[in-house]
Amino acid sequence: MKTPLIKQIWQQIKEPLDGWLMLFLGLLFLVSMVLLYSANNQSFDKIDNKLIYTAMALTVMWLIARMRPQSVMNFAPPIYALGVLLLLAVHFKGITVNGSTRWLSLGVTRIQPSEILKIALPMMLAWFFQKNELSLRWWHYLVAAALMLVPVGLVLKQPDLGTALLIAAAGFFVLFFAGLPWKVILGGIVLAAASMPLVWNHLHDYQRKRVLTLIDPTTDPLGTGYHIIQSMIAIGSGGPWGKGWLNGTQTHLDYIPERTTDFIFAVYSEEFGLAGNLVLLTLYLLILSRAMMITASAQTLYGRLMAGSITMSFFVYAFVNMGMVSGILPVVGVPLPFMSYGGTATVTLFIGMGMLMGISNLRRL
Repeated sequence: MKTPLIKQIWQQIKEPLDGWLMLFLGLLFLVSMVLLYSANNQSFDKIDNKLIYTAMALTVMWLIARMRPQSVMNFAPPIYALGVLLLLAVHFKGITVNGSTRWLSLGVTRIQPSEILKIALPMMLAWFFQKNELSLRWWHYLVAAALMLVPVGLVLKQPDLGTALLIAAAGFFVLFFAGLPWKVILGGIVLAAASMPLVWNHLHDYQRKRVLTLIDPTTDPLGTGYHIIQSMIAIGSGGPWGKGWLNGTQTHLDYIPERTTDFIFAVYSEEFGLAGNLVLLTLYLLILSRAMMITASAQTLYGRLMAGSITMSFFVYAFVNMGMVSGILPVVGVPLPFMSYGGTATVTLFIGMGMLMGISNLRRL
């Protein structure tokens, strides 16, 4: 009698989950746990915290995967409004760390509301286009752009250029998959290029230094160039096969800053080398491939827009983090998906995976 009951419970648990996505995410999670133990000087404190956040995130992911995408879509306006209100609360009551006001205290923990907008904004835009699918006009894209600029502007004021760019990218992908004309996209690129001098004048001093440091990090090797120089040394010293787990000298002599968060890829590269990087890239590509398959088979406009935005945003997160750690992009404070330590970011990423699974499940119904 017990065996059928256990099978029924297991069937209920696994039914809404996408087997391939869960396999790739599980492997990535195991790699992240091994790496975090080394990056945190062989301490379990951050591993314990990440396990707690991951358990919470998996629970939320499972619940969302069980829901029909149309039901999730109905929550888009209130979640978007809540996200914007939380960003306003950060502006007035936020916690300031290292000169940036990005967090809100909830007593027992703190959250970064800007992470919520990485999901809330594309949800809102996909909801908006789904509601107007049969009567789309040019001005609908202007309204969508305005909905995007509100949270992006609030995040820029924190200041958090990296997260603002990621939120903007998530919104842009929805506009792109919704049929934004190429002439508008090309016109925007030309306008953005022409406005660079104006943008440069409005950047904070530390943001200008990051761009200049990208060009030549040796101009300030002990200041703004320190992060990039040390991470490039770590990546290069890993060689083809790496120095071995727990044997990274740059890591364990404390040369790599933020080694459990933004620069965790440098730790990985030093200890596992080029071979390890190829394994990690393969895992990311497998996740992207499965997500693109789900996007291509989506049954509704909302599902296609959300799946496309989640997929491309995931690619941008990984590309930007690896690019900045490798010295080919400015340092903008973007975590490596599912690898970096961080509670709110972990929950947000798993919510996105849950939405992908829900969209995939609709195809099977």
